[in-house]
Amino acid sequence: MDEPSPAPGSRTLWGLGPGPLGLALVVELTAVAVAVAGLVALPAAGQPLLLALGLTALSVVHTELATGIERVRRRASENSYFDLSSVWTFAAALLLPPGLAAVVIVLVYVHLWHRVWAPAGIPLYRHVFTTATVLLAARAAHEVVALAGGLPADPTQPGVVLAVGLAVGSYVLVNTLLVGAVIALSGPRPVLRDLFGRWDDNALEVATLCMGALAAVALASTPALVALVLPPILVLHRAVLVRQLEQEASTDAKTGLLNAAAWQTQALRVVDRARRTGSGAGVLMLDLDHFKIVNDTHGHLAGDDVLAAVAAELRAEVRSHDVVGRFGGEEFVVLLPDLPAGGTGRTELWRVAERLRDRVSRLDVGVATSGGLRTVTGLSVSIGGATVPTDGTTLDQVLTAADASLYEAKAGGRNLVRIAADAHVPSPRRPTA
Repeated sequence: MDEPSPAPGSRTLWGLGPGPLGLALVVELTAVAVAVAGLVALPAAGQPLLLALGLTALSVVHTELATGIERVRRRASENSYFDLSSVWTFAAALLLPPGLAAVVIVLVYVHLWHRVWAPAGIPLYRHVFTTATVLLAARAAHEVVALAGGLPADPTQPGVVLAVGLAVGSYVLVNTLLVGAVIALSGPRPVLRDLFGRWDDNALEVATLCMGALAAVALASTPALVALVLPPILVLHRAVLVRQLEQEASTDAKTGLLNAAAWQTQALRVVDRARRTGSGAGVLMLDLDHFKIVNDTHGHLAGDDVLAAVAAELRAEVRSHDVVGRFGGEEFVVLLPDLPAGGTGRTELWRVAERLRDRVSRLDVGVATSGGLRTVTGLSVSIGGATVPTDGTTLDQVLTAADASLYEAKAGGRNLVRIAADAHVPSPRRPTA
Protein backbone atom coordinates (compact mmCIF):
# COMPACT_ATOMS: atom_id res chain seq x y z
CA MET A 1 0.00 0.00 0.00
CA ASP A 2 1.08 3.64 -0.44
CA GLU A 3 3.33 4.87 2.31
CA PRO A 4 4.08 8.31 3.79
CA SER A 5 6.98 10.04 2.11
CA PRO A 6 9.68 11.76 4.14
CA ALA A 7 9.65 15.50 4.33
CA PRO A 8 12.32 17.35 2.36
CA GLY A 9 15.66 16.73 3.95
CA SER A 10 14.28 14.24 6.44
CA ARG A 11 14.79 10.50 6.52
CA THR A 12 13.50 9.91 10.05
CA LEU A 13 10.05 9.54 11.58
CA TRP A 14 10.54 12.75 13.57
CA GLY A 15 10.80 14.77 10.37
CA LEU A 16 7.21 13.93 9.38
CA GLY A 17 5.64 16.57 11.60
CA PRO A 18 3.46 16.29 14.71
CA GLY A 19 0.28 15.16 12.92
CA PRO A 20 1.57 12.15 10.98
CA LEU A 21 4.07 11.37 13.74
CA GLY A 22 1.32 11.16 16.35
CA LEU A 23 -0.92 9.00 14.17
CA ALA A 24 1.98 6.70 13.21
CA LEU A 25 2.88 6.17 16.87
CA VAL A 26 -0.77 5.45 17.77
CA VAL A 27 -1.03 2.89 14.96
CA GLU A 28 2.23 1.22 15.97
CA LEU A 29 1.36 1.09 19.68
CA THR A 30 -2.09 -0.30 18.86
CA ALA A 31 -0.52 -3.00 16.68
CA VAL A 32 1.86 -3.94 19.51
CA ALA A 33 -1.04 -4.14 21.97
CA VAL A 34 -3.12 -6.31 19.61
CA ALA A 35 -0.17 -8.62 18.94
CA VAL A 36 0.67 -8.99 22.63
CA ALA A 37 -2.96 -9.71 23.48
CA GLY A 38 -2.95 -12.50 20.90
CA LEU A 39 0.24 -13.99 22.29
CA VAL A 40 -1.52 -14.80 25.56
CA ALA A 41 -3.31 -17.72 23.87
CA LEU A 42 -0.34 -18.75 21.72
CA PRO A 43 -0.30 -22.55 21.26
CA ALA A 44 2.85 -24.33 22.40
CA ALA A 45 2.78 -26.96 19.64
CA GLY A 46 0.52 -28.72 17.22
CA GLN A 47 -0.81 -28.08 13.72
CA PRO A 48 -1.05 -24.24 14.05
CA LEU A 49 2.63 -24.06 14.89
CA LEU A 50 3.52 -26.25 11.90
CA LEU A 51 1.38 -24.04 9.63
CA ALA A 52 3.12 -20.94 11.00
CA LEU A 53 6.54 -22.42 10.29
CA GLY A 54 5.41 -23.44 6.80
CA LEU A 55 4.07 -19.97 5.94
CA THR A 56 7.23 -18.30 7.24
CA ALA A 57 9.39 -20.68 5.19
CA LEU A 58 7.32 -20.06 2.06
CA SER A 59 7.63 -16.31 2.53
CA VAL A 60 11.41 -16.61 2.91
CA VAL A 61 11.66 -18.70 -0.26
CA HIS A 62 9.40 -16.25 -2.10
CA THR A 63 11.49 -13.25 -1.01
CA GLU A 64 14.79 -14.92 -1.84
CA LEU A 65 13.59 -15.84 -5.32
CA ALA A 66 12.30 -12.32 -5.96
CA THR A 67 14.96 -10.30 -4.09
CA GLY A 68 16.49 -8.71 -7.18
CA ILE A 69 13.11 -7.70 -8.60
CA GLU A 70 11.88 -6.36 -5.28
CA ARG A 71 14.95 -4.19 -4.74
CA VAL A 72 14.44 -2.63 -8.16
CA ARG A 73 10.76 -2.05 -7.37
CA ARG A 74 11.67 -0.45 -4.07
CA ARG A 75 14.19 1.92 -5.61
CA ALA A 76 11.92 2.77 -8.50
CA SER A 77 8.88 3.50 -6.34
CA GLU A 78 9.60 5.87 -3.48
CA ASN A 79 6.01 6.74 -2.62
CA SER A 80 3.76 3.97 -3.86
CA TYR A 81 4.47 0.31 -3.32
CA PHE A 82 2.18 -2.69 -3.00
CA ASP A 83 3.79 -5.62 -1.21
CA LEU A 84 3.20 -9.04 -2.78
CA SER A 85 4.25 -10.75 0.46
CA SER A 86 0.66 -10.19 1.62
CA VAL A 87 -0.11 -13.54 -0.03
CA TRP A 88 1.51 -15.14 3.05
CA THR A 89 0.45 -12.65 5.72
CA PHE A 90 -3.18 -12.93 4.59
CA ALA A 91 -3.00 -16.72 4.59
CA ALA A 92 -1.65 -16.54 8.14
CA ALA A 93 -4.55 -14.29 9.15
CA LEU A 94 -7.07 -16.81 7.84
CA LEU A 95 -5.45 -19.99 9.17
CA LEU A 96 -3.76 -19.15 12.43
CA PRO A 97 -4.72 -17.85 15.88
CA PRO A 98 -4.15 -14.07 16.07
CA GLY A 99 -1.01 -14.29 18.20
CA LEU A 100 0.65 -16.85 15.95
CA ALA A 101 -0.36 -14.91 12.83
CA ALA A 102 1.29 -11.81 14.35
CA VAL A 103 4.51 -13.75 14.91
CA VAL A 104 4.50 -14.88 11.27
CA ILE A 105 3.92 -11.30 10.04
CA VAL A 106 6.75 -9.93 12.16
CA LEU A 107 9.13 -12.64 10.95
CA VAL A 108 8.12 -12.02 7.33
CA TYR A 109 8.76 -8.29 7.62
CA VAL A 110 12.00 -8.67 9.52
CA HIS A 111 13.28 -10.81 6.68
CA LEU A 112 11.95 -8.33 4.11
CA TRP A 113 13.78 -5.52 5.88
CA HIS A 114 17.15 -7.24 5.76
CA ARG A 115 16.81 -8.56 2.21
CA VAL A 116 14.83 -5.86 0.39
CA TRP A 117 13.98 -2.67 2.25
CA ALA A 118 17.33 -1.84 3.88
CA PRO A 119 19.44 -2.60 0.76
CA ALA A 120 17.07 -0.38 -1.25
CA GLY A 121 17.68 2.51 1.17
CA ILE A 122 14.12 2.75 2.54
CA PRO A 123 13.83 4.52 5.94
CA LEU A 124 13.27 2.18 8.87
CA TYR A 125 10.28 4.14 10.17
CA ARG A 126 8.35 3.39 6.97
CA HIS A 127 9.01 -0.33 7.36
CA VAL A 128 7.90 -0.29 11.00
CA PHE A 129 4.73 1.59 10.15
CA THR A 130 3.93 -0.76 7.26
CA THR A 131 4.41 -3.77 9.55
CA ALA A 132 2.01 -2.22 12.06
CA THR A 133 -0.70 -1.60 9.45
CA VAL A 134 -0.37 -5.18 8.17
CA LEU A 135 -0.72 -6.53 11.74
CA LEU A 136 -3.95 -4.59 12.23
CA ALA A 137 -5.29 -5.44 8.76
CA ALA A 138 -4.57 -9.13 9.31
CA ARG A 139 -6.35 -9.07 12.68
CA ALA A 140 -9.41 -7.49 11.07
CA ALA A 141 -9.44 -10.17 8.36
CA HIS A 142 -9.08 -12.92 10.97
CA GLU A 143 -12.05 -11.66 12.97
CA VAL A 144 -14.25 -11.58 9.85
CA VAL A 145 -13.44 -15.20 8.96
CA ALA A 146 -13.76 -16.30 12.60
CA LEU A 147 -17.41 -15.24 12.50
CA ALA A 148 -17.98 -17.93 9.83
CA GLY A 149 -16.25 -20.64 11.86
CA GLY A 150 -12.79 -19.98 10.52
CA LEU A 151 -10.58 -22.06 8.29
CA PRO A 152 -10.20 -24.97 7.77
CA ALA A 153 -13.76 -25.61 8.99
CA ASP A 154 -15.27 -26.25 5.55
CA PRO A 155 -14.07 -24.03 2.68
CA THR A 156 -16.87 -25.33 0.43
CA GLN A 157 -19.61 -23.75 2.52
CA PRO A 158 -21.06 -20.56 0.96
CA GLY A 159 -20.84 -18.72 4.27
CA VAL A 160 -17.11 -19.39 4.53
CA VAL A 161 -16.55 -18.31 0.92
CA LEU A 162 -18.44 -15.07 1.58
CA ALA A 163 -16.46 -14.53 4.78
CA VAL A 164 -13.17 -14.89 2.90
CA GLY A 165 -14.35 -12.28 0.40
CA LEU A 166 -15.29 -9.94 3.23
CA ALA A 167 -11.92 -10.62 4.86
CA VAL A 168 -10.16 -9.48 1.68
CA GLY A 169 -12.21 -6.28 1.78
CA SER A 170 -11.51 -5.66 5.46
CA TYR A 171 -7.76 -6.23 5.01
CA VAL A 172 -7.61 -3.73 2.14
CA LEU A 173 -9.86 -1.24 3.93
CA VAL A 174 -7.91 -1.16 7.20
CA ASN A 175 -4.54 -0.96 5.46
CA THR A 176 -5.70 1.74 3.03
CA LEU A 177 -7.36 3.91 5.66
CA LEU A 178 -4.39 3.82 8.05
CA VAL A 179 -1.80 4.62 5.39
CA GLY A 180 -4.07 7.17 3.68
CA ALA A 181 -4.62 9.00 6.99
CA VAL A 182 -0.88 9.45 7.54
CA ILE A 183 -0.41 10.63 3.94
CA ALA A 184 -3.28 13.10 4.40
CA LEU A 185 -1.58 14.57 7.45
CA SER A 186 1.85 14.65 5.77
CA GLY A 187 0.96 17.20 3.08
CA PRO A 188 -1.11 20.38 2.89
CA ARG A 189 -3.58 19.26 0.21
CA PRO A 190 -3.01 15.66 -0.92
CA VAL A 191 -4.87 14.41 -3.98
CA LEU A 192 -7.20 11.43 -3.82
CA ARG A 193 -4.87 9.20 -5.83
CA ASP A 194 -2.08 9.76 -3.31
CA LEU A 195 -4.37 8.78 -0.44
CA PHE A 196 -5.86 5.59 -1.85
CA GLY A 197 -3.57 4.63 -4.71
CA ARG A 198 -4.44 3.96 -8.34
CA TRP A 199 -7.12 1.50 -9.38
CA ASP A 200 -4.61 -0.90 -10.89
CA ASP A 201 -2.51 -0.86 -7.71
CA ASN A 202 -5.55 -1.70 -5.62
CA ALA A 203 -6.52 -4.41 -8.09
CA LEU A 204 -3.04 -5.89 -7.66
CA GLU A 205 -3.46 -5.88 -3.89
CA VAL A 206 -6.83 -7.62 -4.12
CA ALA A 207 -5.42 -10.21 -6.56
CA THR A 208 -2.53 -10.93 -4.19
CA LEU A 209 -4.90 -11.38 -1.26
CA CYS A 210 -7.06 -13.74 -3.32
CA MET A 211 -3.95 -15.83 -3.96
CA GLY A 212 -3.34 -15.75 -0.22
CA ALA A 213 -6.86 -17.08 0.36
CA LEU A 214 -6.23 -19.91 -2.11
CA ALA A 215 -2.92 -20.67 -0.39
CA ALA A 216 -4.74 -20.86 2.95
CA VAL A 217 -7.34 -23.27 1.55
CA ALA A 218 -4.57 -25.42 0.04
CA LEU A 219 -2.67 -25.54 3.32
CA ALA A 220 -5.85 -26.46 5.19
CA SER A 221 -6.77 -29.33 2.89
CA THR A 222 -3.81 -30.45 0.74
CA PRO A 223 -0.66 -28.67 1.96
CA ALA A 224 1.53 -29.86 -0.92
CA LEU A 225 -0.60 -27.86 -3.37
CA VAL A 226 0.58 -24.58 -1.83
CA ALA A 227 3.81 -24.93 -3.83
CA LEU A 228 1.72 -24.10 -6.90
CA VAL A 229 1.30 -20.56 -5.57
CA LEU A 230 4.98 -19.69 -6.02
CA PRO A 231 5.24 -19.78 -9.85
CA PRO A 232 2.31 -17.40 -10.55
CA ILE A 233 3.35 -14.99 -7.79
CA LEU A 234 6.88 -14.80 -9.23
CA VAL A 235 5.51 -14.21 -12.72
CA LEU A 236 3.30 -11.48 -11.24
CA HIS A 237 6.41 -9.88 -9.73
CA ARG A 238 8.00 -9.57 -13.15
CA ALA A 239 4.83 -8.27 -14.78
CA VAL A 240 4.45 -5.61 -12.09
CA LEU A 241 8.11 -4.64 -12.45
CA VAL A 242 7.73 -4.14 -16.21
CA ARG A 243 4.67 -1.98 -15.68
CA GLN A 244 6.44 0.01 -12.98
CA LEU A 245 9.51 0.61 -15.15
CA GLU A 246 7.26 1.75 -18.00
CA GLN A 247 5.62 4.18 -15.62
CA GLU A 248 8.99 5.44 -14.41
CA ALA A 249 10.06 6.02 -18.02
CA SER A 250 7.07 8.33 -18.54
CA THR A 251 7.41 10.20 -15.23
CA ASP A 252 9.50 13.25 -14.40
CA ALA A 253 11.72 12.21 -11.49
CA LYS A 254 11.72 15.59 -9.72
CA THR A 255 8.00 16.28 -9.72
CA GLY A 256 6.23 12.96 -10.25
CA LEU A 257 4.34 14.48 -13.18
CA LEU A 258 4.36 13.16 -16.72
CA ASN A 259 7.48 14.06 -18.62
CA ALA A 260 7.23 16.02 -21.87
CA ALA A 261 7.09 12.99 -24.17
CA ALA A 262 4.48 11.13 -22.11
CA TRP A 263 2.34 14.26 -21.74
CA GLN A 264 2.35 14.91 -25.46
CA THR A 265 1.38 11.29 -26.15
CA GLN A 266 -1.70 11.59 -23.94
CA ALA A 267 -2.46 15.10 -25.15
CA LEU A 268 -2.43 14.00 -28.79
CA ARG A 269 -5.13 11.43 -28.04
CA VAL A 270 -7.30 14.00 -26.25
CA VAL A 271 -6.97 16.60 -29.01
CA ASP A 272 -7.67 14.02 -31.72
CA ARG A 273 -10.79 12.88 -29.86
CA ALA A 274 -11.95 16.49 -29.46
CA ARG A 275 -11.53 17.05 -33.19
CA ARG A 276 -13.50 13.90 -34.07
CA THR A 277 -16.35 14.52 -31.63
CA GLY A 278 -16.55 18.29 -32.00
CA SER A 279 -15.97 18.82 -28.28
CA GLY A 280 -13.54 21.30 -26.72
CA ALA A 281 -10.32 21.09 -24.75
CA GLY A 282 -7.85 23.54 -23.26
CA VAL A 283 -4.10 23.78 -22.76
CA LEU A 284 -2.35 25.83 -20.08
CA MET A 285 1.38 26.53 -20.12
CA LEU A 286 2.84 27.71 -16.81
CA ASP A 287 6.26 29.15 -16.08
CA LEU A 288 7.56 29.92 -12.58
CA ASP A 289 8.64 33.53 -12.38
CA HIS A 290 12.26 34.30 -11.42
CA PHE A 291 12.90 30.67 -10.50
CA LYS A 292 16.64 31.18 -10.98
CA ILE A 293 16.64 33.27 -7.80
CA VAL A 294 15.47 30.23 -5.81
CA ASN A 295 18.31 28.11 -7.17
CA ASP A 296 20.89 30.84 -6.66
CA THR A 297 19.74 31.62 -3.12
CA HIS A 298 18.98 28.19 -1.68
CA GLY A 299 20.66 25.72 -4.06
CA HIS A 300 19.42 23.40 -6.77
CA LEU A 301 18.19 20.74 -4.34
CA ALA A 302 15.94 23.33 -2.72
CA GLY A 303 14.81 24.30 -6.19
CA ASP A 304 13.83 20.70 -6.81
CA ASP A 305 11.73 20.75 -3.63
CA VAL A 306 9.97 23.89 -4.89
CA LEU A 307 9.25 22.26 -8.26
CA ALA A 308 7.81 19.21 -6.50
CA ALA A 309 5.63 21.40 -4.27
CA VAL A 310 4.31 23.38 -7.24
CA ALA A 311 3.59 20.14 -9.10
CA ALA A 312 1.59 18.87 -6.11
CA GLU A 313 -0.46 22.08 -6.10
CA LEU A 314 -1.24 21.73 -9.79
CA ARG A 315 -2.40 18.13 -9.41
CA ALA A 316 -4.50 19.00 -6.38
CA GLU A 317 -6.31 21.87 -8.11
CA VAL A 318 -7.25 20.27 -11.44
CA ARG A 319 -9.60 17.37 -12.09
CA SER A 320 -8.44 13.79 -11.78
CA HIS A 321 -8.65 13.20 -15.56
CA ASP A 322 -6.80 16.41 -16.49
CA VAL A 323 -3.30 15.73 -17.83
CA VAL A 324 -0.48 17.52 -15.98
CA GLY A 325 3.14 17.41 -17.09
CA ARG A 326 6.51 19.07 -16.78
CA PHE A 327 8.00 20.38 -20.00
CA GLY A 328 11.43 21.03 -18.55
CA GLY A 329 13.09 23.59 -16.33
CA GLU A 330 10.42 25.51 -14.47
CA GLU A 331 7.77 25.08 -17.16
CA PHE A 332 4.61 23.01 -16.66
CA VAL A 333 1.69 22.19 -18.89
CA VAL A 334 -1.92 21.19 -18.17
CA LEU A 335 -4.41 19.72 -20.63
CA LEU A 336 -8.10 19.99 -19.74
CA PRO A 337 -10.31 17.70 -21.86
CA ASP A 338 -14.09 17.94 -22.24
CA LEU A 339 -14.35 21.72 -22.09
CA PRO A 340 -17.23 23.46 -23.85
CA ALA A 341 -16.30 24.78 -27.27
CA GLY A 342 -16.08 28.51 -27.95
CA GLY A 343 -16.24 31.35 -25.47
CA THR A 344 -17.63 29.25 -22.63
CA GLY A 345 -14.62 26.98 -22.80
CA ARG A 346 -12.23 29.94 -22.83
CA THR A 347 -13.92 31.36 -19.73
CA GLU A 348 -13.69 28.05 -17.89
CA LEU A 349 -10.04 27.68 -18.90
CA TRP A 350 -9.31 31.18 -17.59
CA ARG A 351 -10.97 30.38 -14.25
CA VAL A 352 -8.86 27.25 -13.83
CA ALA A 353 -5.72 29.22 -14.70
CA GLU A 354 -6.56 31.91 -12.17
CA ARG A 355 -7.06 29.32 -9.44
CA LEU A 356 -3.69 27.78 -10.26
CA ARG A 357 -1.98 31.17 -10.28
CA ASP A 358 -3.53 32.11 -6.93
CA ARG A 359 -2.66 28.75 -5.39
CA VAL A 360 1.00 29.03 -6.34
CA SER A 361 1.16 32.61 -5.06
CA ARG A 362 0.04 31.43 -1.60
CA LEU A 363 2.48 28.54 -1.49
CA ASP A 364 5.17 28.34 1.20
CA VAL A 365 7.74 25.59 0.68
CA GLY A 366 10.01 24.27 3.43
CA VAL A 367 13.41 23.36 2.03
CA ALA A 368 16.60 21.94 3.51
CA THR A 369 19.68 24.04 2.83
CA SER A 370 23.27 24.00 4.02
CA GLY A 371 22.24 26.58 6.59
CA GLY A 372 19.32 24.54 7.91
CA LEU A 373 15.62 24.51 7.15
CA ARG A 374 14.31 27.53 5.25
CA THR A 375 10.93 28.55 3.85
CA VAL A 376 10.59 29.73 0.26
CA THR A 377 7.81 32.28 -0.13
CA GLY A 378 6.74 34.83 -2.72
CA LEU A 379 6.46 32.36 -5.59
CA SER A 380 4.45 33.30 -8.66
CA VAL A 381 3.64 31.79 -12.01
CA SER A 382 2.77 33.22 -15.42
CA ILE A 383 0.17 31.28 -17.39
CA GLY A 384 -0.82 31.20 -21.02
CA GLY A 385 -3.77 29.25 -22.40
CA ALA A 386 -5.43 28.22 -25.63
CA THR A 387 -8.44 26.13 -26.57
CA VAL A 388 -9.44 23.47 -29.07
CA PRO A 389 -10.81 24.10 -31.68
CA THR A 390 -10.82 27.90 -31.40
CA ASP A 391 -7.06 28.35 -31.36
CA GLY A 392 -6.10 25.25 -33.30
CA THR A 393 -7.23 21.78 -34.24
CA THR A 394 -3.87 20.06 -33.68
CA LEU A 395 -1.76 19.83 -30.55
CA ASP A 396 1.11 21.77 -32.13
CA GLN A 397 -1.20 24.64 -33.05
CA VAL A 398 -2.75 24.86 -29.59
CA LEU A 399 0.64 24.61 -27.85
CA THR A 400 1.99 27.41 -30.03
CA ALA A 401 -1.01 29.61 -29.23
CA ALA A 402 -0.71 28.86 -25.48
CA ASP A 403 3.01 29.58 -25.55
CA ALA A 404 2.40 32.91 -27.26
CA SER A 405 -0.11 33.77 -24.53
CA LEU A 406 2.43 32.78 -21.88
CA TYR A 407 4.95 35.13 -23.49
CA GLU A 408 2.37 37.93 -23.29
CA ALA A 409 1.77 37.20 -19.59
CA LYS A 410 5.49 37.41 -18.81
CA ALA A 411 5.92 40.53 -20.93
CA GLY A 412 2.95 42.11 -19.15
CA GLY A 413 4.61 41.95 -15.73
CA ARG A 414 4.47 38.23 -14.76
CA ASN A 415 2.12 36.58 -12.24
CA LEU A 416 -0.60 36.98 -14.87
CA VAL A 417 -2.97 34.82 -16.92
CA ARG A 418 -3.42 35.34 -20.64
CA ILE A 419 -5.77 33.21 -22.76
CA ALA A 420 -5.50 33.30 -26.54
CA ALA A 421 -8.29 35.31 -28.18
CA ASP A 422 -10.42 34.10 -31.05
CA ALA A 423 -8.52 34.09 -34.35
CA HIS A 424 -5.31 34.57 -32.40
CA VAL A 425 -2.20 34.45 -34.57
CA PRO A 426 0.55 32.83 -32.47
CA SER A 427 4.10 34.04 -32.41
CA PRO A 428 6.74 31.74 -33.91
CA ARG A 429 8.21 31.06 -30.46
CA ARG A 430 7.79 27.34 -29.60
CA PRO A 431 7.67 25.71 -26.16
CA THR A 432 10.89 24.24 -24.87
CA ALA A 433 10.46 20.57 -24.04
